[in-house]
Amino acid sequence: MLAAGAAVLLTLLGSVTPASADPTKTSKGVQDRTAAQIAALQDIKKSVTPAESKLDSALVVEERRRSNATTFNKLPALQTGVKVQNGNTVVVDIRAHHVTDELVTAVRNAGGAIRSVSTEGKTVRAQVPLWTLSRLAARRDVRRVETAVEYKSFHQQDRAGRDAKAPSKEDKAKEVEARTLAALTGTKAAAPKVGEGDRAHAADTARQTHRVTGTGVKLCALSNGVASLGASQAAGELPAVEILPSQEGSGDEGTALLEILHDIAPNAGLGFATAVNGDAGFADNIRGLRFQLGCDVIVDDILYLNESPFQDGVIARAVDAVVADGAVFFSSAGNEGNVAEGTSGHWEGDFVDSGVGIGKFAGTAHDFDPDPGAKQVFNPLSDSSGNVPVTLFWFDPLASSFNDYDLYAANAQGNVVAFSQNNQDGTQDPYERLNTPAGGLGLRLAVVKFRGEDKYISLSALGGRFKDSSDGLKKFSTPGVTRGHSAAKGAISVAAAPANNPLPYDLEPGDPANPRGPYPNAFDRTQKPERFTSDGPRRVFFAPDGTPSPEVRQKPDLTAADGVQTSVTGFNPFFGTSASAPNAAAIAGLILSGNPTLTPAEVREALTTTALDIAETGVDNRTGAGIVRADLVLAHTGASPQPLARAQKPSVVNDSDGSQYLKPGTTATVTVPVLNTGDGLAASTSLVLTSATAGVTIAPRSKYYGNVEVGQTVTNTFKVTVPASAPVGQPVRLDARVTYAGTLSPTTSTFQIPVGEPSREAKHFAYGGPVVAIPDNDTVGIAVPIEVSGVGRGSKITFSIDGATCSAADGATTVGIDHTFVGDLVGTLTSPSGATATLFQRVGGTGANLCQVVFDDSADRPFSSVTSAKAPFTGGWRPIGSLNALLTEPVDGTWTFKVVDSVVSDRGSIRAVSLHINGYI
Repeated sequence: MLAAGAAVLLTLLGSVTPASADPTKTSKGVQDRTAAQIAALQDIKKSVTPAESKLDSALVVEERRRSNATTFNKLPALQTGVKVQNGNTVVVDIRAHHVTDELVTAVRNAGGAIRSVSTEGKTVRAQVPLWTLSRLAARRDVRRVETAVEYKSFHQQDRAGRDAKAPSKEDKAKEVEARTLAALTGTKAAAPKVGEGDRAHAADTARQTHRVTGTGVKLCALSNGVASLGASQAAGELPAVEILPSQEGSGDEGTALLEILHDIAPNAGLGFATAVNGDAGFADNIRGLRFQLGCDVIVDDILYLNESPFQDGVIARAVDAVVADGAVFFSSAGNEGNVAEGTSGHWEGDFVDSGVGIGKFAGTAHDFDPDPGAKQVFNPLSDSSGNVPVTLFWFDPLASSFNDYDLYAANAQGNVVAFSQNNQDGTQDPYERLNTPAGGLGLRLAVVKFRGEDKYISLSALGGRFKDSSDGLKKFSTPGVTRGHSAAKGAISVAAAPANNPLPYDLEPGDPANPRGPYPNAFDRTQKPERFTSDGPRRVFFAPDGTPSPEVRQKPDLTAADGVQTSVTGFNPFFGTSASAPNAAAIAGLILSGNPTLTPAEVREALTTTALDIAETGVDNRTGAGIVRADLVLAHTGASPQPLARAQKPSVVNDSDGSQYLKPGTTATVTVPVLNTGDGLAASTSLVLTSATAGVTIAPRSKYYGNVEVGQTVTNTFKVTVPASAPVGQPVRLDARVTYAGTLSPTTSTFQIPVGEPSREAKHFAYGGPVVAIPDNDTVGIAVPIEVSGVGRGSKITFSIDGATCSAADGATTVGIDHTFVGDLVGTLTSPSGATATLFQRVGGTGANLCQVVFDDSADRPFSSVTSAKAPFTGGWRPIGSLNALLTEPVDGTWTFKVVDSVVSDRGSIRAVSLHINGYI
């Protein structure tokens, strides 16, 4: 087979020899070198053990490289792409038939540090010693062990930005601290942020005309992280943001997305969860934003490389689940280019057997050239396509591929520089993935059918481009690079067009000029899309369960603005479909704010019906229905300002003694304020106050509040009588139902008002166990118990991190928590009832150690404002979450204090912590 293919490959590879040399001999040498190196890799593939067959092929090759270096003398330029870290460890995704405690324990016993666990996604992500992987893969409950599936966001940067080394966590912490201090001290006035997207979408006009601002809507984002959230809040760029517990992530793209959402829908609630704890964790957090935080509109800008173009995977299924529940979901279409602009690195179509043998044992290469009289088994990449991920999928259901395809990258000299050759024998995904080497010139890709039938295939160089080579290879590309959950039925996939200035660099040398946007005017039909925006459509072959269900999905759906300003370092301006998706999502927030009863399908219909056609006539595969204009879509839906009147925390005056407490056998005057935080007048407002607490009576039951203007607070009083038998410390539950003229009416609020006078004396309960190490870079973390007894009901709670002598020294033994980088840590406190409050969350930067710190809801200073200059951290601070919210149930029992170190390289331990709880007189 190898000899038979040699003559064909002479022509296919082209000549790379000097003019004085014999081109036939040199071309044959190039061909022989490529084939011999692929044969050496196939030799390894043929020799794998049953356990190794469940490992990612790159892991197998990397392990053998380290155990027998002579194997790789034949592969001088090969890169496995495996990122081996300290202790010869690698981060992997362990795909299981079922995730059990036994499996998690086995991973820990193998020396693994747990990154995340998804029971629904049947995945454990862990950092594990390379040499233990075969042993883990041999377990019957393990389906596959993969190099941790990577993701990419769609923040469009130039080559220098993409290739630049990420700033160290120390440098990032210093940058965030500088922003926070400048905002808090006023030493440096922040430059006003220009709302280019707001203006280009005419959202400012829409808000003024229709008087809608996002009232009653919760907008939530998923991205890498919100590292500088506190700095943006201190600068007034963001209000409070609800974060899914322990899912703040790392990085700062999430902060930039939230600022875009807030610019266009300033009165909407905001939420966030990271998307980068693995594909299963991403899916869990999509559901968490909807089902735990109640998000109405969700947006993300992340693609996992293993997301199939042909079948909805775990992330796409989560998207469809939240849309079915009533959420509207937006996602970036991608920055992978398109055929119309000549920027695509994508090819898909039927595998065509070239008849050219490509390896020693088996396999023939795909023929990219559609001309039946010509053959070309390599598709050439541009010289700017180094350091990009390349994925290959084929027409088989997920986890059920009996057909075995492989993927190779070679250079012009014939050296194999990257590869992916997993075994597919009926239980694996139809998927291969490699990374092109950085700075590689003359790169080309080959798809090899190692075994099986000819199938429809999809080959994508994500962020790269197919381009004619200097040695005679022709490029072949097709539309349809957009894929994954952005192409889910329920998702609204968003392409990009600039709001203001053009992208300030050529996508590749010699490219045409990038388009500019309309700012300070609004988008019109003459607008051009970004040249990098991904094209569709998306061809899908299988239902989520793997049964045949062919369809073609029109993607992307819409276009929105990128190139907008944020206050976040590195995202000013912010280009890419990462920026366009939140602009579209925020406009959806305005739609729902002005017409809260619309369904996700009706929101989609309104956006697509009113979009301005900006590319090919009608719906097209680059811009979808066209570019969104907020003024047009709100006129279409008939938006109107909505009031939002809610009861606020009541105040109490006891009629018997004038105290501020409810007491057994007495009546108190309870004042209940109602605040209108909405966009419109709350007309004919009334409040019904009831109690489910036995024996409590309320008179009158209802009070009329009249008309409550926007921003106005109106109060009324009620008489609340507590029976003499009421236990001291047990709260009276008050349910306040506010009705008014408006779609968001009624609103309900519940208040727990304790019976009795709080004790002024606190009881103290300390953790009495041994010093425990905080696992490094492990999202499971470590928890210590604190036993509480003899209190019953609590009236006030504080939590202290103790210590005899405070010091910032590494490994200090006299502090409450020693840790060399407090900014890595998240601390939470959980009551016996299961309620949890976050005490501190990734603040403190490079500062070391917590000692004699008291977290108290009444403290003046929020711990979110600390900087490393205050290390060792000491004194009284307000926690991130409310501690007193943990007192709704009796406090006796086991409390749990948990610390998670979510970033690599720094270590510490929990030494001395205490609870301080006041009861009742």
